[in-house]
Amino acid sequence: MSWCLVLHTTRDLKFSMLPSLRKVDKLTITFLVDNAIEWFTKLPPGFTHELPQHLQEHRCTVDEATNTPMLDFNDICCGAHGFSALIETEIIGEPSRLVLFDTGPDKTSLVHNSTAMGVSLHKVERVIVSHWHADHTGGLLSFLEHRNKPSSSNETPPQLCVVDVHPNRPFARGIAPGPLYDKVIARLSPDPTFEEIESAGAIVERHTNGHAVSGDMVWVSGEIPRVTSFETGLPGAKRFVEGAWVDELHLMDERYALIDVAGKGLVIFSACSHAGIVNVVKDAIARFSRPVYMVIGGLHLSGDSMAARIPPTVGWLSESLRPSPTYILPMHCSGFGAKVALEQAFGEGTVPAGVGIKVQVVGDREYDKRLAAPVVQDQS
Repeated sequence: MSWCLVLHTTRDLKFSMLPSLRKVDKLTITFLVDNAIEWFTKLPPGFTHELPQHLQEHRCTVDEATNTPMLDFNDICCGAHGFSALIETEIIGEPSRLVLFDTGPDKTSLVHNSTAMGVSLHKVERVIVSHWHADHTGGLLSFLEHRNKPSSSNETPPQLCVVDVHPNRPFARGIAPGPLYDKVIARLSPDPTFEEIESAGAIVERHTNGHAVSGDMVWVSGEIPRVTSFETGLPGAKRFVEGAWVDELHLMDERYALIDVAGKGLVIFSACSHAGIVNVVKDAIARFSRPVYMVIGGLHLSGDSMAARIPPTVGWLSESLRPSPTYILPMHCSGFGAKVALEQAFGEGTVPAGVGIKVQVVGDREYDKRLAAPVVQDQS
């Protein structure tokens, strides 16, 4: 059996030069911010709920009266409307590397949850900001303050943290609900400015193009091409420009991240999928000619305005893309309807992930050696 990646647009053909990205031997993901808390649903191999981690790592105080570990609900993760994932990549024979994909919506949830999980953020070398929305940037400054403060063991960060952003930071973004999408009812909290990020002890890197980071083990995309007919942007999205709210259907500052795990394929992080998750996946496989092993993050298919996109999105992922992803982790802004549809299409391949869950993906270089991976261009 060989892999056959089916690409669907002639525009994808322009990526004839593959970017520099190294395959990793091990990928570990810890979800530090998400809307959902999921403790009991059956998970696939390699996925671990929060509670077993507390018990296995002896983070629970032993109750003297019963000689039993005591679960303290003050020291567990809290849900929040936002997203943050700690990504650890490893190639055998090299030190592992840590990057953070987004920082959640506020100054408390990321720091609280990382502390609850016993996760040290001091060695995070880079924050990848997926896009300029406060539910993804609101925890950035508090994260930097936490990271740069010596821990109780006097552990100090090895170097300044890089904050990887799209340069087109908006002054303000707002929400205008349907059906007319003409009146802004709320402004989102302001994103940190470049000056505030630098003052918090970080180096700001501005990127519009795709680039490899973290020892060439993590790919950060550039602006995502819009090539799918039914993914038509975010209705009601507004941007404040020169004293007035203007329509901003396409948020071109949005970017995804991915890792190529040896013997498995691409693990894609899409924080909100304002570009459309099909556009995201098409861009990823066009650039790397590799199968998609896992799709993670917000799919932004919630709400009445997005309901019509659920069937073609799920259909493309499960029927048109071959091979289809092994796992889909619909999180943050995906919505209940999309999760139900994905579960019907992928079964146990749709994983009810949430904050506090850890995922480990172990590579297999021998598998890659045994299998060829020809690419078939389907022009339909």
